[in-house]
This record gives sequence, structure tokens and C-alpha cells, in this order.
Amino acid sequence: MPIYEPAPDGGEAAAAWTRAQAEGLARSDDVVAPVVYPPESEPVSDDVHVWDTWLLRNRDGSVATVDGYRVILSLTAPADMLPGKRHDVATIRYFYSADGTQWHDGGPVFEDGAAFGARQWAGSALLDDDGTVYVYYTAAGHRDAEELTYEQRIAVAGGGRVETDADGLRIAGPFDHEVILEPDGERYEREAQSRGMIYTFRDPWFFEDPETGRTYLLFEGNTPVPEGSDACGGDAERQAFNGSIGVAASPTGDPTDWELRPPLVDAVGVNQELERPHVVVRDGRYYLFFSSHDHTFAPGIDGFDGLYGFVADSLRGDYRPLNDTGLVLTNPGNAPYQAYSWMAFPHGDEILVQSFFNYYDLGGLSLDDVGHLAPEEQLRKFGGTLAPTARLGYDGDRTWVRGTLAHGRIPLGSEELPPLSPVGDRESTRGYGR
Repeated sequence: MPIYEPAPDGGEAAAAWTRAQAEGLARSDDVVAPVVYPPESEPVSDDVHVWDTWLLRNRDGSVATVDGYRVILSLTAPADMLPGKRHDVATIRYFYSADGTQWHDGGPVFEDGAAFGARQWAGSALLDDDGTVYVYYTAAGHRDAEELTYEQRIAVAGGGRVETDADGLRIAGPFDHEVILEPDGERYEREAQSRGMIYTFRDPWFFEDPETGRTYLLFEGNTPVPEGSDACGGDAERQAFNGSIGVAASPTGDPTDWELRPPLVDAVGVNQELERPHVVVRDGRYYLFFSSHDHTFAPGIDGFDGLYGFVADSLRGDYRPLNDTGLVLTNPGNAPYQAYSWMAFPHGDEILVQSFFNYYDLGGLSLDDVGHLAPEEQLRKFGGTLAPTARLGYDGDRTWVRGTLAHGRIPLGSEELPPLSPVGDRESTRGYGR
């Protein structure tokens, strides 16, 4: 049993994602995913758009199974809503599958009006050892505001259970909701400190460290940069790009008890949004992943919508960018927005990465251009369902794309994956599997 001691604050300095590293970003065979086409099978749901998705996991990070079912939670919005408006009404639904391919819609996780915020953004979900379900989420905006607001707080809903019967699976409440973290204004920027871009304090992700037994919440934040600071050589425009990967620690191991700690990584002068941070531990190394957009990089850096990552020898360790630049997985140049919101999880000797099918068949259009298309064309060009699951190889500070599985494929831990044809000392980056 883990012994819970207060995790050291220690004044540890965050590792920096530097401009020199990010300026080397480039597409190469090792980081580019195959082109995604619409799935031949039915989408996850005909009734809702599905985007940011996460797995119900056990305390040790493994994919939870309940009577043979796997469970995912997703941000959703009505399928007839314009894709660009979906974040304004996002709600969390759950889906379950007995084979990891065909998913059934279980409905909203929470009762109407029970959750904090005007809408709920991404998070994580824990099936604890005693069978209790904890859903961590971002409470975005305020329900009583006359207009959309964007303040973000980190909340947890605890007390749920997973139940199964002959008809399938359900996540049953009632849940007790609690706001557990808010930015302190010193290590993590408050909305009032933001310099124009949407500020971030969101995407809580539960993690139990296998080396120490301590529990943490990772999240996306921003590093406060005071007016007149010499950060970025005094370039005020660059200072507005100040993304960070934050962390809170539990002094007791209680899934509702958290204290802020210094960030793990910051990207001052490099990038504004280090979204949905999470960790995969392999061979004693801590692989820290996050997603980011091309448009959130600071001026002078040409990045991509992609999965990025760092590696260290401990959770608090000295993080180094994977593949020298931090880029792990991106979309091909002729389909730059085909997938987004990647989340990695271990499987056998690989790392698998699930995401959602975003915009496709754009023919060179930018996302701003898409917003000016006729509504029916905007809807046609938005996938709004699960993307093919990517397969990553890894070796120390290097990763590479091995191929993909089918749309939304989440295999059981014991399942063997189809072989890939070797190409030199790397596998084919164009292999598809079941």
C-alpha cells in the first residue's frame, strides 16, 4: 500500500520548452500520421458531435474494465450544431464497448444542472479501488452569467458507480460536485492577468506515481509574466504566449484533496496552450504528453496541430523534449486539421494514442475560412467522432509513428495487435490495422 506523505513543494523550477527547440519543428516520416478518412462503420453517435475523449482508468493508470466493458467519456454537443459553436454548450457523455470498437452511447454523465460551470470541458475519470467513480472536469464559465464567460476552475464529481446488467453498462450517480483548484495568480495565471488570448486553467488529469505512490493532478495553465519583465528579452508580444503544465499534489491520497505545486514545464515565449497534459510511464521514464495548435505558437515559430511530449526520469524530473523539438505526432501537410486532442496510454510494448476526427476535405482552407462556409458544408467537413488510434514506438528520448488501428479502437491490455512490416530499423508509418 502506498504511504502518503506531503509531496515536496521544493521550489523546483519548471523545465522550459525553449524557442531554440521549438524553432526546429518540422514534419518527418517519424511524426506524421497517415491520412484519416471517414469511418466505414457507424460513428460513435448520430445524435452528438464527439471530440475531446478520455478513458475510465484505474488508480494505477491502466484502462478500467467492468464485466468486460471499456468506458470512455467525451465532450459532446448536438450533431446539428455548427462545429465552431460546440464548446459553448459542451457536456460530458459516456460510451461503453465490449470489444473496444463498437461504442454504445450511455448518455450524459451528470444530471441536468448538477455540474459546476455553464458548460464542462475536458478532464479525466478514475475508477477507484473501492468502486467509486471520480470524474475530474473543467468548469467553464458561470451558469448565471448573461453572456458567455471563460473563467475556468477545476472540479471533481465523486460518488458515482459503474453498474452492468443484461442491457449493458451505466454510470450511476448521484455525484457530489466540488471545485477543487483555482489559479493562485503567482504560479498560475488568473483570468484577470491574461493578455488577450484565452487564458487556461483546465484539463485535470489524475495520476498515481508508481515510484512513490503519491497522487497528482496535472492540468493546463499559464505562467504569470509581470508587465515589464525581461522574459523573452522584453518582447511583450512573445510574453503573451505563456503556456504551462501545472500540477497539484494530494497530501493524503484522497481523490478530492489537492494542493497546488510549481509547474512541471512552461513555454513562456513559445506557446500559449499546452492542452490535456498526461503521463505514460515506460521503462522507468516519465513520458509527458500534451496537445497544441498551430495558431497558439508565438510569432516566429511555425508549429502544427499535434501531440507534443517531454521525457524525464521522475515526475518532477528534468524534462527533455522528445525528438529534440517536442513534436511526437502531427497531421499530414495536406490534411493539417484531420485529428486533434490526442491522449496516449500504454499497451504491451507500445504507446497507443486516441484522438478525435476533426476537420477534413478542406482543400487548403484555413479554419477561419471554414467558419464562412454554408452551415451544411461546415457540418460535412467536420468528423465529430473518434479518429483512428495511433501506434507509437519509443526508445529513450525518441518516438516514432508505427501505424494506426481502426477508428476509436481501444484494445484490452492482453490483446495482441496486428504486426507491422519492418522498414529498416523503423516500422512502416503507413500501416493500418484492425
